[in-house]
Amino acid sequence: MRVGNERRWWGLGALALSMLALGFDMTILNVALTTISEKLHASTSELQWIVDSYLLVFAALLLPAGLLGDRLGRRRTLLAGMAVFGAASLAGALAGGTGGVIAARAFMGLGAAIMMPLSMSMLPAVFPPHERTRAIAVWSSASALGLPIGPLLGGWLLEHFSWSSIFLVNVPIVAVGGIALAFTMPETRDPAAPKADGPGSLLSMGGLVALVYGVIEAPVRGWGDPVVLGVLALSAVLLAAFVLWERRAAQPMMDVRLFHDRRFSWAMVAAIAANLLMGGLLFVFPQYLQAVLGNDAFGTGLRLIPMLLGLLAGGLTTDRIVPRTGHKPIIVTGLAVLAASLGWGAFTDAGDSYGSIVPWLLLIGLGCGLSLIPAMDALMAALPADQAGRGSGLVQTLRQTGGTLGVAGLGSLLSAVYRDRVATDGLPRAAADAAHDSVGGAVAVAGRLHDGALLASARDAYVHGMDAVLAACAAGALAVAVLLLAFQPGRRGADATADEPESTHEHVAP
Repeated sequence: MRVGNERRWWGLGALALSMLALGFDMTILNVALTTISEKLHASTSELQWIVDSYLLVFAALLLPAGLLGDRLGRRRTLLAGMAVFGAASLAGALAGGTGGVIAARAFMGLGAAIMMPLSMSMLPAVFPPHERTRAIAVWSSASALGLPIGPLLGGWLLEHFSWSSIFLVNVPIVAVGGIALAFTMPETRDPAAPKADGPGSLLSMGGLVALVYGVIEAPVRGWGDPVVLGVLALSAVLLAAFVLWERRAAQPMMDVRLFHDRRFSWAMVAAIAANLLMGGLLFVFPQYLQAVLGNDAFGTGLRLIPMLLGLLAGGLTTDRIVPRTGHKPIIVTGLAVLAASLGWGAFTDAGDSYGSIVPWLLLIGLGCGLSLIPAMDALMAALPADQAGRGSGLVQTLRQTGGTLGVAGLGSLLSAVYRDRVATDGLPRAAADAAHDSVGGAVAVAGRLHDGALLASARDAYVHGMDAVLAACAAGALAVAVLLLAFQPGRRGADATADEPESTHEHVAP
């Protein structure tokens, strides 16, 4: 049974609204950390935990949340996740100290871990194959659009309201999305979903928490630090034990046989690569716009609009072409566009104007749209209908973890190049340390000391580091494109959407 045409598109709008909130929540906090530090007297360690508490809970619970939705009902579980996210956002806005904000962020991570896989898993249950590509394009675009909208919205809110507004803004969005979802989407579940897998859940959560914590700490402590190496080694042991357990479990929470399907495994590679490349750009480029070109947070968000336009164009193109060509040609083309545009961006100089950057920024957005959206569509096509929840949890776990690992590695590359090139000779020890630590610190020191030479050196060093990151991303995009061209099944490998059977999800009355 399918939902009426008008109702399901309204339901998709509700899902897109909730994903937009998740997207900008991941970046809106970045522009508010300085204000939170001043208002709540937060230390650097406390600020780090405000950011990291969300990431750790989010990464740990994506897989179990998908399984929970399959068993209890995907709409019901999704609404519960939205309620947790909204209530935690309200608690964060009302918190009077850093401890309350850290706790609120952890519960926001819990809500987000439920929302992301369950919202994705509802798409194949509601949309027939010939409409699924468009639905996934809308869903993916909403999630991606939220990332650069975060600094734009955060800058505007901080100019007009208190720091708590960056949390409070989530409440009405989630409330409206939840009400719309309750009236427009049907309940679906898998009656044969496996029971809760206690050992598997503990192993996966422990392994992912250790992995994400090690990746977070590595750029700060250094990749050779004993704590980082120990945590990463523990993660490898726990995740290996999880895979072995799942292979032998009578009712696994993760079906490792999915990776035997080349449609699924290569689409997963493409989705991780596109997520990593976009995350890498959003890590280095806003700092360039602020520290090198001198824009404030709101101006930085405005200058990311060309990438958003390219992303939307990629989504529209995908929707029209995939039914005729299949996924593979579009994904490979998107990765090739990404490789070319990132390579173009790697030739940026410190003296370049914003106008000279717009063309390759637009093409990067286009490449992301042409690679990420069909990759997600191919993944949903390859997932068995009765594994939509836990399969979506697996997809999002690998995407988010891969993106986190990639950004940590790219951040280390940026930091190494920057520190090697910034000139701090003659500065007091504290000022030199601050300038070496980040380009933002160097700009602040240069402003206090009225040191034009330091400012020019820091900006030049940062642009060289950004160019190295973009060049590495370009090489990675090209390598993945070549691998997919050689090994991903084409249309004859059954990645066509038009011939897919109807979903076999059990529908329950709304």
